[in-house]
Formats: sequence, C-alpha cells, structure tokens
Amino acid sequence: MPDTETAARSWLDLELEDDFDEELEQEIDDGRIPAALRHLKDAHRRSAIGRGVYFRELLRLQAELVKLQDWVAHKGLKLVILFEGRDSAGKGGIIKRITQRVNPRACRVVALPAPTGRERTQWYFQRYVQHLPAAGEIVLFDRSWYNRAGVERVMGFATESQVEDFFRDVPEFERMLVRSGIVLVKYWLSITDQEQQYRFLMRIHDPLKQWKLSPMDLQSRVRWEQYTKAKEDMFARTNIPEAPWYIVEGNDKKRARLNCIAHLLSLVPYEEVPHEPVALPDRVFDPDYERRTLPPELYVPERY
Repeated sequence: MPDTETAARSWLDLELEDDFDEELEQEIDDGRIPAALRHLKDAHRRSAIGRGVYFRELLRLQAELVKLQDWVAHKGLKLVILFEGRDSAGKGGIIKRITQRVNPRACRVVALPAPTGRERTQWYFQRYVQHLPAAGEIVLFDRSWYNRAGVERVMGFATESQVEDFFRDVPEFERMLVRSGIVLVKYWLSITDQEQQYRFLMRIHDPLKQWKLSPMDLQSRVRWEQYTKAKEDMFARTNIPEAPWYIVEGNDKKRARLNCIAHLLSLVPYEEVPHEPVALPDRVFDPDYERRTLPPELYVPERY
C-alpha cells in the first residue's frame, strides 16, 4: 500500500476515533456511580445492549438522521417532535443523540422556562407557536404545551377550568398544525417508580448532575400517583389519529435511544438526496506573504 494511502487511512481512523470518543465521554458520564450509591450498583439493571452493539447502531442511526434532515430540507418539510415524560425519564439523552450529528442551523431544540407574567395572560399556545419550524426545519420540544396536562395540573399551577379548556382545544390545535403541513410526532418516555428513584438519587449525590434536580422534581416523587393519573387522562383525551402518542420504554437508556431514533426514522419516508461532488480547491500561495509572529500571551497555556 502506498505511504500516502496509509497516511490517509491513519488520519481517517483518528477522525473516526475522535467521533467515537465524543459519545464515549457521554456514556462514561451516564455510568458514573457516586460513592454514596455504590451499594445499589448491583441492584440497578444493566443495559441489555452491549457497548459495542450500542455504538455501532447509534452511529448507523445517526447517519440516517443526517439523510432524513437532508430530505426534510430538500422537500421543504416541517417536522415537530415532542418529548414528554416524567422527570429523569431520559428525554434529554435521546434529544442529545438525535441532534448530535445533524446541522444545528436547521434542527433546533426548544426547552422553554416557566412562563412570564405577560405570557400567562396570552393565549396558552402562543409562546409555543413562535418556535414552530419553517420549511426545511426540524424542531424538538423538550417538554411542550403538554405541561398543562402534566406539571401544571398536578402542581396546581392551572385551574381545572384551564385544564378542561386545554383538553378541548389541543386536539383541534394539533389538527390545525397537521393541516398546515407540519409533521407532528409525540413521544412519551416511560420509566418505573424504582428507576426514577435511582436516577434522582444519582442526581442528589453526583455534583455534576445536581443542577438537573429542582424542587419540582422532588415534588414529582411525592405525587407519583397523581402524575400517573394525569398521564392516563392525557393519553385518553389527546391521542388523536392525526397526532398519536408513541410510548418509549425508558428504563434501559441505550435501548430507549436506539428504539426511539429507529421509530422516528420509520415515520418519515425519506430518500437519500443526491449531492454534487465536492472538490477541495487548491490553496493560493503568495510567495511574498510572511506570517506575523503573535505575542505569546495571546495563546491558551498548553496544560495537557
């Protein structure tokens, strides 16, 4: 094999290894067990998918997501994906894997904070509408207008009258979105009581994850059964043919990510978009140009 070809292959291997390391960093973070919880390690169920299979399938599915995004842009489609579920169900992990390798200019995540005083006086759906996609865009909602059917209802932030208004309006609102050409996909991430308890304990004892735990999360543990009833009511009243709910079993994070991405790809028929071959142009060299020496204090210290 010529030396140049060997060098090129070695360079490509290093690039692929760097991509792999990016996901491996997140995987190691998922698997860290704080000292205070190590006695629970054996009780916590391991993933049914081996690390090698998981990485291979994830990278394969992410390559298909790039093709899907190309198709959405090519056809001028508008794709909205809602992610709902109990606190710590794994919404953020799935969203991170979906968006990890696609173009962020045309695929964005919306995670709205609590409404302001002004927003509370607006039409309930108004603050969500402004984030809907234009042609060629994908928008992922990390929680959505279904806050009213869940946390707002259970925590008493919405009156029963407001909740009833929501249930009356949301089916027509979503039908209106679909009629306008939006492809609307709704996912519910489902975990067990025991799994949520384990994940909350991880957040409590892990300094790198404590920011994920809010007073509202702690209340969700107290009100587990109320959230269950609210979820069941939400499914019964908002599972419409134009925008059905899809439940993702989330106790096994790896399986949940792969299953959700594979299902999403199955919902939107797409084809590979032909692209013009790209050729890297030659660099222009100016024999009279001399690179200036910059002061050393401008450089970040090389500690590693």
